[in-house]
Amino acid sequence: MSNETKRDVFKVVLDDWKQNFISSLPRDGSFEDWSESLSDYSARYAAALPDDLPVIPEAVSEYIQWGKSYDIQLYMMYSFKFIHSQGFKKLTDDVESWIISSSNAFARAWLLGSWRVEETGEIVKLEEEK
Repeated sequence: MSNETKRDVFKVVLDDWKQNFISSLPRDGSFEDWSESLSDYSARYAAALPDDLPVIPEAVSEYIQWGKSYDIQLYMMYSFKFIHSQGFKKLTDDVESWIISSSNAFARAWLLGSWRVEETGEIVKLEEEK
């Protein structure tokens, strides 16, 4: 699992290009040696996380991880009475308030399965189901 963002991949490619590509241009103008490297970079870029991950509080992060672990549907995550009945004890009024006022960020984090934790800067990336 990589926490590399698309911007991170772009920076690596640009630095590599600056250091190696320009100085090693073949005199005949062929670029075959670089086609494999570009293919590798392309795969890394496709697998990288978006640059604009939603930023959510740690308590909301725990809430999403809990909901995903029990395969609860997104619309049910907004039904706080239901969630309380399921035994999630960390659902405080502050968490509920943040989810309601930041519902777009909450939904993006849920759908992407990736987000940045506000307090720590940590990137959380849930493993996809197989």
